[in-house]
Amino acid sequence: MKAIVTYLNFNGNCREAMKFYQRCLGGELSIMPFSEAPGDFPKEAKDRVMHARVTKDGTTLLMASDTMPGSNFVQGTNFSISIDCQSAEETDRLFNAFSENGKITMPLQDAFWGARFGILRDQFGINWMFNFEKPKQ
Repeated sequence: MKAIVTYLNFNGNCREAMKFYQRCLGGELSIMPFSEAPGDFPKEAKDRVMHARVTKDGTTLLMASDTMPGSNFVQGTNFSISIDCQSAEETDRLFNAFSENGKITMPLQDAFWGARFGILRDQFGINWMFNFEKPKQ
């Protein structure tokens, strides 16, 4: 395992929150709105943040995104724990282990950013994200 990072979700104010956290933590902030991502998203989501990341000295400190307009959003439970895996095998093993008696919300699959990625809620109600960045060809 490379790292475990907290992933926050916001209801339309992700950009504002991540700018605040970047000022507090230092480092660099990168933001990708839904309008720049591949795929068909509702036009109401175009200015929302699909993915944001604060990094410092090559280490990811915090990641976040906005929910889709109209999504169920409950402040206080709006986070996931993201595990950055070292291999596809480790990703599969951890995903399967954590999914025991839980609920898979996004099966492991190849993602457009070149990773193997999946999301689940474990049996204790905690949301987990598993990501393996495939080596560049």
